[in-house]
Amino acid sequence: MLSSFLPGYALSLTLILAIGAQNAFVLRQGLRRQHVFWVCLTCGTTDALLIAGGVAGFGALASAVPWFETAMRYGGAMFLLWYGAQNAISAWRGGAALEIEGEATQSLRQVILTLLALTFLNPHVYLDTVVLIGSISAQYPDKFAFGGGAVLASFTFFFALGYGARLLSPLFSKPFSWQVLDALIALTMWAIAAKLLFG
Repeated sequence: MLSSFLPGYALSLTLILAIGAQNAFVLRQGLRRQHVFWVCLTCGTTDALLIAGGVAGFGALASAVPWFETAMRYGGAMFLLWYGAQNAISAWRGGAALEIEGEATQSLRQVILTLLALTFLNPHVYLDTVVLIGSISAQYPDKFAFGGGAVLASFTFFFALGYGARLLSPLFSKPFSWQVLDALIALTMWAIAAKLLFG
């Protein structure tokens, strides 16, 4: 079992470490200390569902429905362009600083809906979880143990990122730090959108 579980854990962790839309959002929420538990739980749960789908063999969806990949690609790119623009505007305006712990400027519903859009409108999420992890799991003697390792890696990473972000709180007590973070998030979103649109 460990011979399948550990490679699944390692592969998932490697894939998820790349800076992406989800990670940037979790980092931001962790720094603001707003709805951190629910954000991390949502990320881990959505990854778990997608990984389970891939391991169970649902990776054939894209080939069975030819327009699915195209619709996800353009829809995801448009959302990422819009979300990046929101962060670019925040970076330009400046003035934001780390808020008092527990003070929420967005409702939990707004935060979770934004997170779900960042997750499910990004085709890379499907490629990494459903297609890549799903297809590689078939090469191991216990593909469900492989999937279990991948799921645990996802939960571990998101909770470490969400709650570990507060270690950076002293840095983000300065408004300029938030401007830099917002600018980096905007550039990340636009880069992902460009990759989706232009390959």
